[in-house]
Amino acid sequence: MNIIKALITLVVIALFAVTVLFIDFTYKTFSYRQISGKADAIVVLAGGKGRVEEGVRLFRESRGKYLFFIGVDPSVRKSDLYRPLPGDPSQDKIILEKASRNTLENAILGRDLIVRHDIRSIILITSRYHLKRSSILFRNSLPKDIAIYPYPVDSIKMKESWWNHGGSFHLLFREFYKYCMYRSFFLLVPDELWESGMPAIPGR
Repeated sequence: MNIIKALITLVVIALFAVTVLFIDFTYKTFSYRQISGKADAIVVLAGGKGRVEEGVRLFRESRGKYLFFIGVDPSVRKSDLYRPLPGDPSQDKIILEKASRNTLENAILGRDLIVRHDIRSIILITSRYHLKRSSILFRNSLPKDIAIYPYPVDSIKMKESWWNHGGSFHLLFREFYKYCMYRSFFLLVPDELWESGMPAIPGR
């Protein structure tokens, strides 16, 4: 009986810890704000609705000297994403990355482009629910002296009253699980990852 009681106690403690961490993750996810400043480059993680449009808008406002689209379909051309109007920045400052197919690969292959262009600061654009995981991956793949400014794009998939919306809860909890997996992994590896390869991380 003592063993059963001990196991039940451990399960209760574990559930309480997960609940606290999940609520903290959710609070911080909704705390992100769209910055008003500039950076050397705007980095858009393609795939979510509204991300490309927001990146183009900031680029047109000269909020970054370069505009990187990371993880675009191989068939996509620059002109499909951006058609300069009179007075707009040139297409020459737009770079497409077409090989990555998930967030881990976005960070690894995006790093190569960012470092190659001598970028010292980026505005990282992705969906709000995806921002914490994306930020930790880019922070642990880029050199520490490159500043990252997370920039959320809101989605109809996620409601701020997530506890009353099953789809929002599942989306947030799935991101929370992946975030925790990477956070745990990064405790065991050195800084500035993947300079010479890609680690095998399950469920990336």
